[in-house]
Amino acid sequence: MSGYLCRDCPRRCGAWRDEAGGSGVCGMGALPVLARAMLHHWEEPCLSGACGSGAIFFSGCPLGCVFCQNEELSVRRKGEAVSAERLREICFELIGAGAHNVNFVTPSHFVRAVAAALEGGLPVPAVYNCGGYESVEALHLLEGKIQVYLPDFKYMDADLARRCCGAPDYPEAAKAAIREMVRQAGPYVLDGDGLLRSGVLIRHLVLPGEAGAANALDVIDWVRDTFPPHTVLLSLMGQYVPCGRAKTMPDLNRPLAEAEYRRVEEYLLWSGFEDGYLQDLSSADTAFIPDFSLQGVRKKEGD
Repeated sequence: MSGYLCRDCPRRCGAWRDEAGGSGVCGMGALPVLARAMLHHWEEPCLSGACGSGAIFFSGCPLGCVFCQNEELSVRRKGEAVSAERLREICFELIGAGAHNVNFVTPSHFVRAVAAALEGGLPVPAVYNCGGYESVEALHLLEGKIQVYLPDFKYMDADLARRCCGAPDYPEAAKAAIREMVRQAGPYVLDGDGLLRSGVLIRHLVLPGEAGAANALDVIDWVRDTFPPHTVLLSLMGQYVPCGRAKTMPDLNRPLAEAEYRRVEEYLLWSGFEDGYLQDLSSADTAFIPDFSLQGVRKKEGD
C-alpha cells in the first residue's frame, strides 16, 4: 500500500502515512495494525448469535476518548501490522471458525485497507464497528462492501465531545456519517435466526452524571426524530467504567449508577422507540475487555 496524505477522518490532519508509519492523530501508518482476531460472544444478540461475531480489533484511533476501555489499543497502540491481503485471509479464517459475520472493530483510520480487503465480498455480512466519527467521503469507499454499520453515537453535546475527545465537531460529523450509513445499508433486516443481515445498529454508552443523562436523552431524540420507525436499531449501553484518563476527571471517575441508566431506559421506552437493545449492567466490568494477545493475527506455521 503506497503512502498518502491522510484526510480520511473528520480531523483531516493531513499527515503522511506509509508502510513505515504515520504522524497523524491516530498515530498509524498505511498498513492496518491488528491486536486480535476472535469469535466475540459479547456483542448484541443479533451479531453474536450462537457462534460469535468474527471480531478483528484494530489499533490506534482518531478519537481517543478519555474513558476508552480499549486504551491498550487506542492510546498505547498495541498490535502488529499486516497487509490488506492478510486482513482478508483473517476474515476467511474467522468465517471458517463459524463466525456469523466479520466485525471490523475501530477501523476508521484503516478504511482504505478495509475496502481493499473486501474486494470480491464475503459470504457473511461485513460489520463496520466504529466510533461514529467518520468522514462521509471515506464511507463512500465502503459502499456495497459493508452490509452492517455499527456506529457509536457518543456525544450530542459539543462541549462534552470537546472535553472527552477534543472533537467539538463530533455531533455534526456523527449525524452526517450515520445518515450516510443508513443511505447505503437501508432499513435493518434480521434473518429467521434473529441475526442482523444488513442495516444500521447505533450504540450509545450512557455516561455518569447529569451531563451524561442529558446527552443520552438528546441522542435518543435525534435517532427517533431522524429515521422512520423500523429503520435503525439502537443499543443503549450501561457498561461504563472509568478507564484511562477518565480516572483524573472527577465527574467521570466512577461507574454509572443503576438509577442513572434506568432513567435513560425509561425515557427510551416512553419515547416509543421499540427497535433495539438494553443492557444488563453486570457487563460494566473490565473483565469483559478482551486480552489483546495478537491471537488470530499471525499466520499459523505451515499455512
